Amino acid sequence: MELLHSKILGEGKPLLILHGFLGMSDNWKTLGNQYAENGFQVHLIDQRNHGKSFHTPDFDYELLAQDVINYMDHHQMDSAYVMGHSMGGKTAMQLATSHPERVSKLIVADIAPKFYPPHHDFIFNGLSHLNFDEISSRKEADETLSKYIRDFGIRAFLLKNLYWVEQGRLGFRFNFEVLKNKMEEIGDSINPTAIYEGPTLFLRGDRSEYILPNDYSEIKKHFPNAQIETIDNAGHWLHAENPEQFYGKSFAFLNS
Repeated sequence: MELLHSKILGEGKPLLILHGFLGMSDNWKTLGNQYAENGFQVHLIDQRNHGKSFHTPDFDYELLAQDVINYMDHHQMDSAYVMGHSMGGKTAMQLATSHPERVSKLIVADIAPKFYPPHHDFIFNGLSHLNFDEISSRKEADETLSKYIRDFGIRAFLLKNLYWVEQGRLGFRFNFEVLKNKMEEIGDSINPTAIYEGPTLFLRGDRSEYILPNDYSEIKKHFPNAQIETIDNAGHWLHAENPEQFYGKSFAFLNS
């Protein structure tokens, strides 16, 4: 059995943090340190096909949730607080609804339980134009990507995945081919009958369209004890765009 890669910070009640699509544990380092300084043992986890975790052709939310259960078993955790953003939020929902006894509290950042049609085509189009036989620096990679992805923030987020595979050769940490072909699975809804009755907090960005007011009833159907709160001046990457408010609301919920 392969184990997910993680960075563990601090001591206290375990808090597992699951990054979003094409992200990695490093995206949460700053916030992770804050939780760790205030009484939590923080596990910043790389999900399969991302970061430094293992690559596999199989990829769906049941597998991603089972990966986290295997991780918890390995670290002898009966239960934990679980937080997930975007794709990680879907993994966290799957985990909480299929193994409710393992999740003390659930935080879902800017994703609803519904199906999302594939919408990352422009990102994969840009990434597929990065020829690592010719590109030998992050600057060159950014120049190529900028022809396809105008948003500097999205490019910076993607370029964090570049690493030196060997001397003089760059590559992606994520499993490009598998993720490109799993867009339907990444947008999948959670099971129509899935329910988690534990304490739950959904955080949405006020400028994001991932959680809309007409999604609230669907959220409450699956998570009857959910609170839904809005982060000001933030889009989909709400934890990076307004970390202070994100930390304040999430920390208050974890300690309530």
